[in-house]
Amino acid sequence: MIIEHPAARAVPSLAVTGATGHLGGIVARGLAELGVEQTLVVREASRAPRLEGSVVREAQYRDPVASRAALEGVHTLFMVSGSESVDRVAEHRSFIDAAAAAGVSHIVYTSFFGASPDAVFTLARDHFATEQHIQDSGLDFTFLRNNFYLDFFALLAGEDGVIRGPAGLGRVSAVSRADLARSALAVLRDPAAHAGAVYELTGREAISLDEVARIVTDKTGRSVTFHDETVPEAYASRAVYGAAPWQVDAWVSTYTAFAAGEQQRITGDVRALTGHEPATLAEFLDASA
Repeated sequence: MIIEHPAARAVPSLAVTGATGHLGGIVARGLAELGVEQTLVVREASRAPRLEGSVVREAQYRDPVASRAALEGVHTLFMVSGSESVDRVAEHRSFIDAAAAAGVSHIVYTSFFGASPDAVFTLARDHFATEQHIQDSGLDFTFLRNNFYLDFFALLAGEDGVIRGPAGLGRVSAVSRADLARSALAVLRDPAAHAGAVYELTGREAISLDEVARIVTDKTGRSVTFHDETVPEAYASRAVYGAAPWQVDAWVSTYTAFAAGEQQRITGDVRALTGHEPATLAEFLDASA
C-alpha cells in the first residue's frame, strides 16, 4: 500500500522506518525540521506522522513483496530494528533482501552496543546477525550500535520502588533516545560520508543500578532501591508474566550483561557526531521534569 502525501512531489531517496515509534519518530521529525524529504515506511499508514515533504508507504519487514514496493526509488534506508520477537532476525533478513532488490544502496541500521554472536545479552546476538546479513548483501552500511536507553532506566523500578535483577556491581553507559536521534540525524544529513562506519553510541558515564536507584530517588522524590537477585531468583520473579522462554532470557540477560561488564565502556561517538556531550541520567531526569 502506498500513500503519497500532497507535499511530496517525488519519491524521496531517503527512507525511514519506525516513524510511529519512539526513536524513529524523533528522527523523522528531526529530518522534517531540517527540510529533508523522506519516505516513511510504516506498518500502519494511519499511524504515520504527517510531516512536510514526506511520502508514506506501508510495509512490514516480514512481507518481501510490500517491502520491495515500498522501497522502490529509495537510495538510503534508515532501518530501525524491528520489534523483539522470536523470528526478528528472519524478518530483518527478509527486509534487507527486499531493500537490495528494490535498488537501495545504503542501509543505516540501529544495532546494539556490544553486538556479537556470543554476547551475554541475548538480543545483541540478533543485531550481530542482522549486521552480518547487511554486509553480506553487498550494500553500503552504517551501524549505529546504541547502548541501553536512559529513558528505560528512569522507569525500571516496579510499583514497590525496587529495581530487581542479577546485575551485581556491573555498570552501564546508557544513552538517551534524544542523543541517539541526534547522532542518527548527523549521519543521515550526509550518509555517504559515513559509509562503512560503525558507531558505538553511549552516554558519558557508566553507572551501576545502585547508582541508578539513588539518582532516580534524588531527582524524582520517589524512593527507589536496587535488589541484586540471583539468576534463579530473576527467572522465578519473571515467571508470573507467562512470557515465552526467549523473552525471559532476554529480560534476565539484560542484567547479567551488566554484571559481565559488557555494557560499561564509554565512547566519544555521540560527541564526535553531534558536537555535544550526551546527557547523564541526572540531566535526563532534570530535562524530563
